[in-house]
Amino acid sequence: MKPINQKAWWLVLPVFICVAFSAVLPLMTVVNYSVQDIISPDRRVFVGTEWFAAVMRDEELHSALWRQLSFSLAVLAVEIPLGIALALSMPARGWQASLVLVLVALSLLIPWNVVGTIWQIYGRADIGLLGAALAWLGVDYSYTGDATHAWITVLAMDVWHWTPLVALLCYAGLRSIPDAYYQAARIDGARRFAVFRYIQLPKLRGVLMIAVLLRFMDSFMIYTEPFVLTGGGPGNATTFLSQYLTQKAVGQFDLGPAAAFSLIYFLIILLLCFILYNWMQRVGTADREGAGHE
Repeated sequence: MKPINQKAWWLVLPVFICVAFSAVLPLMTVVNYSVQDIISPDRRVFVGTEWFAAVMRDEELHSALWRQLSFSLAVLAVEIPLGIALALSMPARGWQASLVLVLVALSLLIPWNVVGTIWQIYGRADIGLLGAALAWLGVDYSYTGDATHAWITVLAMDVWHWTPLVALLCYAGLRSIPDAYYQAARIDGARRFAVFRYIQLPKLRGVLMIAVLLRFMDSFMIYTEPFVLTGGGPGNATTFLSQYLTQKAVGQFDLGPAAAFSLIYFLIILLLCFILYNWMQRVGTADREGAGHE
């Protein structure tokens, strides 16, 4: 048995230091603030779970949570099928494939604040293409004055920005499927939908799980785009959890409640991702067992 090389730990030490400064220490600071009432830099009072109880009773938080959940579920319902369809329609080989990959990935290169600015201009009836087209069609559209229009505009903006990520992930999954599966399907005379149902979709399950979890977590933490586009309005129509947290911490400077809410926010994301991951795993297991019986 070879002795353990103790010098190897020195190579791992920089990683531990980076993780400590970027994650562990900030998290401990937030935990510290969440159990104290900070009156001044020199005066702090331990309050225990008082801030957590106050946050959980906050009606505005409940409204923001339901808005956030509905938005994230709508994002998944639109972007996942659309990304799969886009990946299936993309060319598999040649210079056309390289060109399409570059064009599809363009929106992912745009910073979040720029995306919000683009759609802010795009939706205006006087200078924006979308606003002018809807006005020409006789549609009374205003993302700054109508709550439903604002919510739909934020959803459309997120779909435009992030569907290419789902498409690229699915495209990579499709290219990893061996040609032998398609040859066997052609020999059996399988239709296009049968190939998708029994070959492509099962082979994409791992990639789709990554796409669903990434898009759910990202959409659940969305902040910059709706803040630039609508500022959370009209009213609170597009005030999601991250913006509500920012208003607590920066706008009202309630560090105790903001810290307690940020921990609750973090736990909500972990819990929902855990539930979503286990549900997808069970669906995948049930499908494999059903295919085995067939």
